[in-house]
Amino acid sequence: MYAIVEIAGQQFKVAKDQKVFVHRLAIEEGKKVSFDNVLLIGDDNKVTVGAPAIDGAQVGAKVLKHLKGDKVIVFKKKRRKGYKVKNGHRQSLTEIVIENIVASGVKPAKKAVAKTETKKATVKKEVVKKEVSKKATTSKTKAKADDLKKIEGVGPKAAEAMTNAGLDTFAKVAKADPTKIKEILTAASSRLAHLEPGTWPQQAALAAAGKWDELKILQDKLDGGK
Repeated sequence: MYAIVEIAGQQFKVAKDQKVFVHRLAIEEGKKVSFDNVLLIGDDNKVTVGAPAIDGAQVGAKVLKHLKGDKVIVFKKKRRKGYKVKNGHRQSLTEIVIENIVASGVKPAKKAVAKTETKKATVKKEVVKKEVSKKATTSKTKAKADDLKKIEGVGPKAAEAMTNAGLDTFAKVAKADPTKIKEILTAASSRLAHLEPGTWPQQAALAAAGKWDELKILQDKLDGGK
């Protein structure tokens, strides 16, 4: 029986009692280790292929020793530039011996990982739903706000200042004290300090009641809201 298994990012064709050199493993010498990312198992004429790994398959091994591979020379040179760099490298390796190949019956750890990933995906979906719900609520709140610029004397900046202060509907402006509105405008910008909101509550009351004809008659008598 033989198997193709992924160990430390590399794929190996292994059989029982075979010694293999792999990238350094964080396992002490003499300890046993198992690998469940088995991609293929061959037993006589029967071949089982995973998709990508075989569920329940496992390769058991024992760590013999840690060592370093042969030195590799890396030499770089640029012609007519006076540039030469020479480096040596020895890869950290681990020698293991394959002790057994199990074709089925083992529950790989990746299933637990899959459950964790599923839980993360569920949490992420819930967060997205909350954000969408929050945006929808914000949109509804914005949709309920009235166009305060229909009040004579209220420009875009003044409307923005009142909205930020909570006076975002005609009904709220109608109940507000002109002195309070003046304070809001002055605090928002010195350029709004010259505005006189004395008639704004009266205009807002007519707008809130839907009395647009009466509002127009009143506004025809006003000059800049005064």
